[in-house]
Order: sequence, then C-alpha cells, then structure tokens
Amino acid sequence: MGDGDSADGEWLPQPDAAEIELVRVLHALGDPVRLMLLRKYASGEQFSCAPDALGVGHLHKSTVSHHMKIMREAGITSTRAVGRNRYVQLRRADLDACFPGLLDAVLGALREAL
Repeated sequence: MGDGDSADGEWLPQPDAAEIELVRVLHALGDPVRLMLLRKYASGEQFSCAPDALGVGHLHKSTVSHHMKIMREAGITSTRAVGRNRYVQLRRADLDACFPGLLDAVLGALREAL
C-alpha cells in the first residue's frame, strides 16, 4: 500500500499482492473470530480496531489485535496506523485477483450458516 505521511497515517507491513499465499489465507480464515471479522470487513469500509465497533466486545483488546495481525500478515486486510488508532480494511481486489471466487464462496457460506 505504501507509506503515507503523518496526516494520512502509515500502513503496517503486509505482503505484496503477488506474495499472498493460499495456505496462509485459508489458515487465517480457519478461526471463527476471524471469519466474523471477515464478514464485517466485507462491507468494503475501513473499521476502527475497537472491539465493540467490530462486534467482538466480549474479547480482550489484545486478542482482537492478535486476530487482526494474523489477517494482515496473511494478506487478507490492510491496516493503517494514525497516531494510536488503527484502521483496517479488506484487500478485496488483491484477494479476488489472486484467488477468484474464494471470498464470494466463504462469505456465501457464512450467510447460509446464519
């Protein structure tokens, strides 16, 4: 994503689109909390990392941070740091380019499971 200036924040390290590996993506999505986060991020918006805003207020902040780190390092999300705040968004275009239909299949399965 590149480096931003201090007003725009700084993007945390993540794999380039060409480096996203299917096994890491599938591993990251193999957890119920991360699937819940994926469903939230699928709206295409940027989200604060506040547990309550993400619908995981029952989890400790450090646990939520751990889940978000796994998703970012797998290439599923991008995280922008602005001061002490973090904003996360789904890397939909990159994932669709690397693994066409994967997100649609996972999100569709999540909708059916509700």
